[in-house]
Amino acid sequence: MFFKPLVVALGLCASAAQADTLIIDNVNGYTLTDAGLSQFAALHVQDGKVVATGNRGAFAKLAADRRIDGDGKTMLPGLTDAHGHLLGLGYLNTDLNLSGSSSKADALQQINVYAGANKDAPWLRGRGWNQELWPSGAFPAAADLDAIVADKPVWLRRVDGHAGWANSKALALAGINANTPDPAGGQIMRDDQGRATGILIDNAMSLVEQHLPKRSADERQQAAQAALKQLASLGLTGIHDAGVGASTLQLYKQLEANGQLPLRLYAMLADVETLEQVTQPHYGERLTARSVKLYADGALGSRGAALIEEYSDRKGHLGLLIHPVVELNRRVEAVIDAGFQANVHAIGDRGNREVLKALASHGEAGQRHRIEHLQVVEPSDFDAIKQAGIIASIQPTHATSDMNMAEDRLGHERIHGAYAWRTILDKGIPLAAGSDFPIESPNPFWGLYSAVARQDHHGNPAGGWYPNQAMSREEALHGFTLGAAYASFQEDTLGSLEPGKQADFILIDRDYFTVATSAIWQTQVLATYVAGELVHQP
Repeated sequence: MFFKPLVVALGLCASAAQADTLIIDNVNGYTLTDAGLSQFAALHVQDGKVVATGNRGAFAKLAADRRIDGDGKTMLPGLTDAHGHLLGLGYLNTDLNLSGSSSKADALQQINVYAGANKDAPWLRGRGWNQELWPSGAFPAAADLDAIVADKPVWLRRVDGHAGWANSKALALAGINANTPDPAGGQIMRDDQGRATGILIDNAMSLVEQHLPKRSADERQQAAQAALKQLASLGLTGIHDAGVGASTLQLYKQLEANGQLPLRLYAMLADVETLEQVTQPHYGERLTARSVKLYADGALGSRGAALIEEYSDRKGHLGLLIHPVVELNRRVEAVIDAGFQANVHAIGDRGNREVLKALASHGEAGQRHRIEHLQVVEPSDFDAIKQAGIIASIQPTHATSDMNMAEDRLGHERIHGAYAWRTILDKGIPLAAGSDFPIESPNPFWGLYSAVARQDHHGNPAGGWYPNQAMSREEALHGFTLGAAYASFQEDTLGSLEPGKQADFILIDRDYFTVATSAIWQTQVLATYVAGELVHQP
């Protein structure tokens, strides 16, 4: 059976760095190449790199330090999430996780339980609530939290990370009252009397977050290692970490130096403030830092995404630009002048247009700058995005999570330029795929399913949500492999199981290319290898 040979391999894993040759035979192997999809049944690995693929038994006569019978299981190249937040995922092991709460009452019950279990915590912090999943659809308020926790501050980020819910104690510590002005690029939501409700949007969040206790070095390391372990179990061999501060980058460098970095990290520095501290790119065995994450606007769910025309469900509201256009341009130019890749968050059609203009003005096509999300686009801008050489870094599960509210926000016309993956591909715009974890699940098979089906896990809506924008299975896999590798300048070494490339691969319990579409998201990972070394097995 499949597991027995792998147990033997586990016993040799400690000496994998000294073992020269690995042969895996009897697999149902797939890899993408520039020429298209290729199949194989055996893999030959030398010193952590692919030597060749071949038919079953092709390498039977070669001497090998490790030889594994794949028992006919499906092998794919290791998957890369092109946009996630490593420590944010790790912190969910200790913070309150409100993801999936079905109502405000449900969320409050979870908060009450968490508060009772963490009575000594100076703050209660967490994330994951989404009012769009609640029957009322309305934002909660500080008063709701005060009824449960009034003696200590509470701060709970919305699922998208672009809004926060505070109790009165947290508002008071931040000095927020009816007379506090909205900061540039942010909004303090208010009631009919002008009083702060407890919901802070985008840049207003910093009024509270600057008072949060700093995470200790041990907390940060534990969060990173817990997240890395979880991601390996899901078949991810690489992560593009979107927004890494100087201290976090130093943590990652230390993990790499200590041999404690099981996956490959492509770190995006956290805006120009971090770039001013980390002035040189880093190129390591498992860690690369040569890009900077910038922001144009907020998120659609909290109505912070910047739109050209008003929101369809809020008259006169256009969303928010995080920075004035002049400042956005200054930041883009600073990143490009420093020789780094600019990866800019943009959700709304105005946010995307302003980023397009900035990158087209300051960048060159060969620099591979990226728009992170590229979620709502004025259709006339797609050709200019292609011409500017911009990479579309998209997250398929955002579409299936947002489909319950996106058309309410955008209306029947604008929705055709939203989550428009088929348009992106048909225009020839390079596409990399990710999840934006912990906003969404980090499971890449959930993303592959959303890309292909454009349905939730119950098969809704029938036929898919705007199915004309769906990807093929091959295109979706490309986004999580070669597309992600291209977006990080690593397509010569990562993204496929071709000779000379790193032997990053996974074994799964079903054939991704032939299984029923409805079963893609249920795929289970049986083993994850990085550079020919086993980093996960259930």
